[in-house]
Amino acid sequence: MCGICCVVTLHSQHAIYDFFNKDILCHLRRRGPDSSQQLIKTVPDLSYECLFSGHVLHMRGRMTPQPLEDTNNNIFLWNGEIFNGVHVGDLENDTEVMFRHLALCSSEADILSLFSCLRGPWSFIYYQASRHSLWFGRDYFGRRSLLWQFSNESDTAFCLTSVSVHSEPGNQWQEVPASGIFKIDLKACATTKSLSLTLFPWKYSCTEKAVEAIFSNVLDQVSKDLPNHIPLMMNESKLSLRAPVIPLNKTISEASGECPGTNISNNIHMVSVETLREFLAQEHKRKLVHRFIDVLNEAVKRRVLSLFRDEDQKTREVPSMSNRKAHVAVLFSGGIDSMVIAALADKHVPLGEPIDLLNVAFMIKEQAKQKGTAKKHTNREVQLDLLCLQENCKVFDDKTGAHLSCFDVPDRITGRAGLKELEAINPSRTWNFVEINVTLDELKNMRQQRINHLIYPLDTVLDDSIGCAIWFASRGEGFISNQGELKPYTSPAKVVLTGIGADEQLAGYSRHRVCLKKYGLEGLNKELEMELDRISSRNLGRDDRIIGDHGREARFPFLDEDVVSFLNSLPVAEKADLTLPRGIGEKLILRLAAKELGLTSSTILPKRAVQFGSRIAKLESNSEKASDTCSRLKLLSVD
Repeated sequence: MCGICCVVTLHSQHAIYDFFNKDILCHLRRRGPDSSQQLIKTVPDLSYECLFSGHVLHMRGRMTPQPLEDTNNNIFLWNGEIFNGVHVGDLENDTEVMFRHLALCSSEADILSLFSCLRGPWSFIYYQASRHSLWFGRDYFGRRSLLWQFSNESDTAFCLTSVSVHSEPGNQWQEVPASGIFKIDLKACATTKSLSLTLFPWKYSCTEKAVEAIFSNVLDQVSKDLPNHIPLMMNESKLSLRAPVIPLNKTISEASGECPGTNISNNIHMVSVETLREFLAQEHKRKLVHRFIDVLNEAVKRRVLSLFRDEDQKTREVPSMSNRKAHVAVLFSGGIDSMVIAALADKHVPLGEPIDLLNVAFMIKEQAKQKGTAKKHTNREVQLDLLCLQENCKVFDDKTGAHLSCFDVPDRITGRAGLKELEAINPSRTWNFVEINVTLDELKNMRQQRINHLIYPLDTVLDDSIGCAIWFASRGEGFISNQGELKPYTSPAKVVLTGIGADEQLAGYSRHRVCLKKYGLEGLNKELEMELDRISSRNLGRDDRIIGDHGREARFPFLDEDVVSFLNSLPVAEKADLTLPRGIGEKLILRLAAKELGLTSSTILPKRAVQFGSRIAKLESNSEKASDTCSRLKLLSVD
């Protein structure tokens, strides 16, 4: 993973570094702590200048500093992982492989064909010297962040970056839409002294829609968010990228009608593991579940093995079993998504290597009020304070009559239960259950110092809650139990697996039940199609910026292209049955897969969003809606 940035100026009276914010440079270096370089390309004859900045987190093959430049003066910045589609040898670096392939491209069609083949997350910036062209874009789902900013008309500058800082109104950063690949003809722009963009959109290869209609729709969507002085054009040849997944199957069988289900579902009133056993007794259902397990298993395998993990680089020795460190972590609530990912990761991570389960909890509100303090502490002091709080701060549970730690939020409780299930599946594995405890003071401090810039340009209460929860979880600083005693621990893992994409594809949200009631299966199909269409702008860019801030790489098994194509091939009734109770009906196919993998109680846990499970929601305000603009993200919005 990397932090990448490019600044372009046309006929500017200012030095190019005037447009390169030093705070952005700091953010980029946090994403890519292993190498940082800048390169400036000046073309005096055409009066344009480009600055390229690359910051590398070494993940695969040999260490490859960026930006890369070849003998023909082409320049390449790559923030991605090739999991399939283009061969990358075990000792090769995918940045070098991609640059080599790009250098062989002799036409626009060749470049589009190359990117159409890729399987895995990516964003990139490519300067094609011979044609004075700047290419850039994000993968089909937008799993890697890329932002753009256009200067005002009087000073023609254009910036691209993985992560930014708050900017003044009228000069906002925006996420580059994951609608296709963009190209800027720098020669033409220098001549006219104005910027213009050309788009090469994604298109399903099997679609029956007229090309013109697809292009017109995409053009309208992207153009509406651009400044008025930046024209966007469709490429003249009507070239497009082949979408890496098949379209959603929207067929509704007569048997399912408006109320999907079988004889089993018609008789279910209780949520129990036995219900899952009854479904799996059906041969058709069991075969389908095993096909799903196979494709998801391969997706997880690619994501835990495409990682440099050989010998210790200083001693060139393979570490002993007791000294082995975790290379892979899972954002872990003990819910169905993270449990399945952890169980599948266990099949492929070398047995002597621990797996870190990152479990975040925010102090229960009543205790947060009592313990609040404005004192500043060192990291060590903070850890000791949290350890004392963990052991001494108890709250009384009215329902059970038990005394709970002030960090025993719902996700902590289900996380511990999930840990026991995983230990039962593989007692030989070291499972590091990392208890990450966050006080209100630390939440406020880190939001202002770091998190608000990472969430930006998103700005809702929901973005704040999820962004903060993921930032603390992926930081990986907490406590693990060592022979019954809690010890401070920071995860060394560079890969963080997350379950995003499961709810969007398998009708996991409560709004999906509402949609089914109002509009039937046809309406539910449309809603699920929309979920994946907007996941790049609602979730993935934000989550990549958040997790990448710790020098770790987010990987998304449920958004593997083969997984999405498999699920898209199924009618909705095969994936979920929302006529069944919560804890069974939503994500039914995933629950059945979990049962086949040997999981037990976690298979029937109902969906609980991270902002509620971690208890960050409502910690600071009880009167907000998720869609409201979050005032806390604007507190220090302009330095």
